[in-house]
Amino acid sequence: MRRIDWNTLDADGCREALARPARRTENRVADVVREILDDVQARGAAAVSDWSVKLDGFAPRRIAITPEAIAAARDALPPTATRALRIAADNVRVFHQATRPEDSPWIETTPGARSRLVWRPIGAAGLYVPGGTAPLFSSLLMQAIPAEVAGVRERVVVTPPAKDGGVHPAMIYAAGEAGLDALWLIGGAQAIAALTFGAVFDDGEIAPVDKLFGPGNAWVAEAKKQASARPGGPAVDMPAGPSELMVIADRDADPEIAAADLLSQAEHDADAQVILVSESRANIDAILAEVERQLETLPRAAVARASLAEGRAIRVRDMAEAVEVANLYGPEHLALQTVDADSLVDRLTAAGAIFVGAFAAETLGDYAAGPSHVLPTDGAARTLGGITTASFMTSMSVQSVSEAGARALAPVAASLARLEGLEAHARAADLRSGS
Repeated sequence: MRRIDWNTLDADGCREALARPARRTENRVADVVREILDDVQARGAAAVSDWSVKLDGFAPRRIAITPEAIAAARDALPPTATRALRIAADNVRVFHQATRPEDSPWIETTPGARSRLVWRPIGAAGLYVPGGTAPLFSSLLMQAIPAEVAGVRERVVVTPPAKDGGVHPAMIYAAGEAGLDALWLIGGAQAIAALTFGAVFDDGEIAPVDKLFGPGNAWVAEAKKQASARPGGPAVDMPAGPSELMVIADRDADPEIAAADLLSQAEHDADAQVILVSESRANIDAILAEVERQLETLPRAAVARASLAEGRAIRVRDMAEAVEVANLYGPEHLALQTVDADSLVDRLTAAGAIFVGAFAAETLGDYAAGPSHVLPTDGAARTLGGITTASFMTSMSVQSVSEAGARALAPVAASLARLEGLEAHARAADLRSGS
């Protein structure tokens, strides 16, 4: 990890210190993704199959989530794993049921003029679940369950095949917990293209979806971005690319815990980025030494080491400055390992998820606490939040006006319409004024 003293930097240096890995935006990714989208738009399922074989080694396949498939998956997993999956699914469902938006009451702004806000689920959601080297069945729960709670009619899940072309039994069991009827084994930009344009395969059809969801690598993130920019393309949840974690650790933070949290994100992907921020040079030294010690025994050490090459260890003047750095960076995950962690929360304005105190491991949020771990990356946390039940819904205002209300409001509306030079608007209001 690169060491940086924040107070020695000018404005350009500060921006460079908080820059994301360059590969996330390199032209080659954008060009190949554009080629894949164009090909799938032109040739449909044949193009999806060709790219899947070329990039993943296997053609797309539909996996039916039947009682028999769920039972077989359960038998293939240890009881501790199935119990953990059930608990995680229950916690995700409880949290999202409790935070599901509700229709507002009628609000009378003028006597006789009432308005309210109502919420409705979107029709079809495309859910991308990362897989391949590390099947993230937790991401399936974190998307499919909020969509279910929202009332989405069609939930289409795509996930890359495993190295042997199959699917991890935990993915099937998680799909059962989420109430899904199928999974599609398709990954990468070609999966996003299939969700965008639709594709008819021998074993089933993927219809175009209304909105794309889910985290992914640089290719998936770019595909979502380009798909949403196409005429009539789907909406997207947020930029949700390679993982990010910032740890703010004061001089009293436990180096072993801070290092473990940094490595928990570094092992995700070579493009993942971890940043340590502290006012204590001694604790930065201790944490980085602990990172090296723990790294030696990690199964995914090579991936983590590649990620750490893009990491930063930033020394700041105090915790107030640490908060400023966090707000500038807008991390996907922000861990506060400080004595006064609770007091820092009120000053934070940009983070996908905040983990308060030494016991609030980011890993708990990844798997079992309840809120979705699908969160904005690349600084999007400055304006966007993570997936909630509301992400799978739209809101509509409903207005009801009585004759008396129209008489009161029409002259106001007509006057403003004429001020804007819109006479037809004004006449439509006049007709309701009774004059």
